[in-house]
Amino acid sequence: MRKAGIYFTLILLLFSAKLVAQDVTDIKVYLITCGPGTETYSIYGHSALRIVVPESGSDIVYNWGVFDFNTPHFVWKFAKGRLYYMLAATTFERFQQEYFLEHRWMQVQEINLEPEEKIRLMQLIAENLQPENVEYLYDFFYDNCSTRIRDLLEKVLGKNLMYPPDDPKQVFSFRIMAGNYQRIYPWLNAGIDLILGTPCEKKAHFRDRMFLPIEMQKGLSESLLRRSGRMVPLLTNPETVLSFDESQKKNAFHKSPTFAFSLLLIAVVIFFALIKNKKAARIADIIIFLFFSCLALFMLFSNFMTDHWQLKRNLNILWLSPFLLVCLAAVILKKEWFTWFRIVFILSLLSFAIQIIFPGGFNSAFIPLILILAHRSSARSGFSWNPLSMDSF
Repeated sequence: MRKAGIYFTLILLLFSAKLVAQDVTDIKVYLITCGPGTETYSIYGHSALRIVVPESGSDIVYNWGVFDFNTPHFVWKFAKGRLYYMLAATTFERFQQEYFLEHRWMQVQEINLEPEEKIRLMQLIAENLQPENVEYLYDFFYDNCSTRIRDLLEKVLGKNLMYPPDDPKQVFSFRIMAGNYQRIYPWLNAGIDLILGTPCEKKAHFRDRMFLPIEMQKGLSESLLRRSGRMVPLLTNPETVLSFDESQKKNAFHKSPTFAFSLLLIAVVIFFALIKNKKAARIADIIIFLFFSCLALFMLFSNFMTDHWQLKRNLNILWLSPFLLVCLAAVILKKEWFTWFRIVFILSLLSFAIQIIFPGGFNSAFIPLILILAHRSSARSGFSWNPLSMDSF
């Protein structure tokens, strides 16, 4: 069903609901929670709202997690943090079929709403579906397919919605909460950890955790509604619509970035210990510093040239610093710019120490890379005490 047609149906429904409020009693509103997928954007699961009107046979899903790959300059907008998502509507049958084909579990729970609350919810959805409101600037932690539903319910229910108090043992950082879903993909997890900055170390309290669909399902299942002096559950009548084998794959250590980078560290140490040809050593250093310089440029871009607040104040910029570009130039031009190599060496040691003492903001998979950088910057620092120092550039 096209969005315009669904929007028109919803307007007619609202018009009739305003005239005869008691007719809304039979309308059912459900929270849909879907399991993680295998695509990068789907590993955290998904949330949507379902509204069923028995009288008309209407069964519509409202989905705030839609984006268009055909958007002009899609990749650039995504990289800059200026990608807009939108609200889209489709039939429940079509929505269910999509997740069946992706082998992702789906559960629905009825939201315990009074007739006037259902009307208010549909009014807000109708307003959201208007062309000027249908798009929103996506924010992974604070404005996504789950938080949109949470915010909508808070508007409809107001002070009648009661969240349970925080359990201090369950309060973790945004980085850790997201990492719980990334961990089965170690390379992806390492890459995301590399680019996330210190703002992600902020604690995600009960309401904040609902940026993750499955966490929102858990949170709303524990939430209560104040009804005529008594407390009733917000979500009722749970039903599993789709069910698949949820056994998580086991990650072999030899396929992890930690193993790969450790082998690389060993290879670098052995190579420079055995190599006698200074030209070959210089070419190897050019490759090494070029690799780290590319990462440093990415760090500069993500820290200072995007709107992704999650990437700001990234501690990885200590070892992936702009000074690496100067070091690369020094190796290429055969210059003895010892000061710059010493700065990189000191920053590498500092990063290594921080990794060991305060591991929260780093991924340990990158320790071997930091040690490679320390090894090569030390060798070109001109330290008289260093047996790795190179006699000629």
